[in-house]
Amino acid sequence: MKLINVTNSHSRLVYSQLENTDANMIKVYSIGNTTVIFTDAYKHAEIVIKNDKRNIQQKEIDFIHKYFKRKLHSDDYDFENLSYIEAPGLVEISIQKKDK
Repeated sequence: MKLINVTNSHSRLVYSQLENTDANMIKVYSIGNTTVIFTDAYKHAEIVIKNDKRNIQQKEIDFIHKYFKRKLHSDDYDFENLSYIEAPGLVEISIQKKDK
């Protein structure tokens, strides 16, 4: 599996999220038909995994979790206490930032 950064292809989504939420950075990735939206805000980060054709597979969740755990500074984010929301074709992972 490989995450491909497709943020430039989703400028309307990025603009809307920046305008209407507390996000200060948004990146959009693709793994085939699965879209991954990473949103970073002041006190937390959100990872939304979405597929309109099927449910999200556990191996996709594990891969994305490991990818962002490597990419983000573990000194800043609490990867031990994640919260998940799951629905058909959608998974949202919330990551709280550590207090400094």
